[in-house]
Amino acid sequence: MTKAKKIVLAIAMLVIAGLLVYVAVSGGALGTVKCQDCDGTGMIDGVPCETCSAECETCEGHGAIEGALCEDCHGFGRIAGDGTVQGSAWALLPPIIAIALALITREVYSSLAIGIVVGGLMYANFDVLKAMDAVTSNGLISAVSDTAGIFIFLVELGIIVALINKAGGSRAFGTWAAKHIKSRTGAMLATFVLGVLIFIDDYFNCLTVGSVMRPVTDGHKISRAKLSYLIDATAAPVCMIAPVSSWAAAVASYAEDGQGLKLFIAAIPYNFYSLLTFVFIIAICIMGFDYGSMAMHEYNAQYKGDLYTVGERVDQDIEDDGVNPNGKVIDLVLPTLFLIFVSVFAMVYNGGVLDGVPFLDAFGETDATVGLPWAGAVALVFTIIYLMLRKIVTFKEAMEQIPKGFFAMVPPILILTLATALKNMTTLLGAKYFVAHLMSGAAVQLANFLPAIIFLVACLLAFATGTSWGTFGILIPIVLSIFPTGELEIIGISACLAGAVCGDHCSPISDTTIMSSAGAQCNHINHVSTQLPYAITVAVVSFISYIVAGFAQTWYIALPVGIVLMILTLFLIKFIYRNRQKAIKAEG
Repeated sequence: MTKAKKIVLAIAMLVIAGLLVYVAVSGGALGTVKCQDCDGTGMIDGVPCETCSAECETCEGHGAIEGALCEDCHGFGRIAGDGTVQGSAWALLPPIIAIALALITREVYSSLAIGIVVGGLMYANFDVLKAMDAVTSNGLISAVSDTAGIFIFLVELGIIVALINKAGGSRAFGTWAAKHIKSRTGAMLATFVLGVLIFIDDYFNCLTVGSVMRPVTDGHKISRAKLSYLIDATAAPVCMIAPVSSWAAAVASYAEDGQGLKLFIAAIPYNFYSLLTFVFIIAICIMGFDYGSMAMHEYNAQYKGDLYTVGERVDQDIEDDGVNPNGKVIDLVLPTLFLIFVSVFAMVYNGGVLDGVPFLDAFGETDATVGLPWAGAVALVFTIIYLMLRKIVTFKEAMEQIPKGFFAMVPPILILTLATALKNMTTLLGAKYFVAHLMSGAAVQLANFLPAIIFLVACLLAFATGTSWGTFGILIPIVLSIFPTGELEIIGISACLAGAVCGDHCSPISDTTIMSSAGAQCNHINHVSTQLPYAITVAVVSFISYIVAGFAQTWYIALPVGIVLMILTLFLIKFIYRNRQKAIKAEG
């Protein structure tokens, strides 16, 4: 770490310590806001509000004692609260601390751990023993149990990748691609197109695209940071505009029965962040330039052959270990296609498609944390059998790839565990209730500016918490309540969804960001720091587009304006960047 960074880190630690002392003295973390579900009354239709009430201790929530009605809760099993819930702006402090430290130190594990501990201390009002209970039970243990299915899928996919590498499938695909994809631009656009085609689920998208395209981008000297960005910039955005995806199903579940999918589809033309991200990727690939720290990574990859620039070379050991020279392209393509097919089937099967549930509705009922591990297990067995029948991998060699595939996925599993634990601590502190209270107080006279405001709030919330699903889960009910039915309501929903994707895209603690790093096998902080300038550029243009949409209230005006602004912005950045490069060379 340079001297300047050490000074910045020391200042940051002093600021953090000062904020914690203030929170401890003022008790700010334990602040309350009015419960939005019961409007502060504590009751809903004569029944204690589930959100702000508490379980009756007398009858332990049963509503009766030895067959007699509980006198304390009158049979409800819950005691009505005072209409308030815990929540304040301080709830966002732990993730902000973790993100700031990660960007300063470029060390993600300790940064996330510090954020978790800070959240536990704030939740326990700085009682150390209670804080440790919260960190362990509500944070880490809950994080592992909530994401166990994704952990299993990560390991399964890591083993499949190791098997394909061992069989020589990746090398054969890289050789084939080198003959057919002639340029760096073609390799980047091919990565983008594949990412768009795999729109079923973002986790699956990140890991599959990374596994397939790494040999291609490596062959054309595209940095791992750029590959990570291309994966991340297509995964969540394409899922957010695809009606047949796990994301569409999740969004639809928050609207009234029968209206969710219709509302989601109507909002697609207004999802400026997702659509403009695609415009950004295509334009920057064709224009052939990069800016920010990405430019350094791409320069080193193209002219020095260094795909990483800084940080660990996370996949060298796997790639160089006894690859079979007889591997063919089909040895990569067939297992990948089978995995895609069985993943789609597993998700709709989990959603009840064989029980008569319509295909689209099955996505609404599915659980990706169950469906994807199910599919991964089947695909893994298929891959082992197929490669053994091809006689390019023996049974012993196949079994040797199991620990190698697991070890390759240890970093993303650790990061995902810590990031999920941090989200859990933020939830305990009532972040969602604070944001709901903040949004519900929006002035009616700002209605035309509300889409832009909602986009900004969703960005900040998703960035701080690292979850797009959690963000639109909080904001969609609020948006539906504050907007009148009509075009402005649709624009408000789309702003919420776009902001959630944007914040999730930028956040170092986002699961999609973590998966993108894993898929490209790139240092996580390298990925975050290089994609931030790109994501922020699209976010600024999207914010302006939502202001236009708030007044025009037609997508065929607002979207073209956004596209033109995006392209003009890139030309301006390219002009400034080239002039700056010329000035630096002239001074040198």
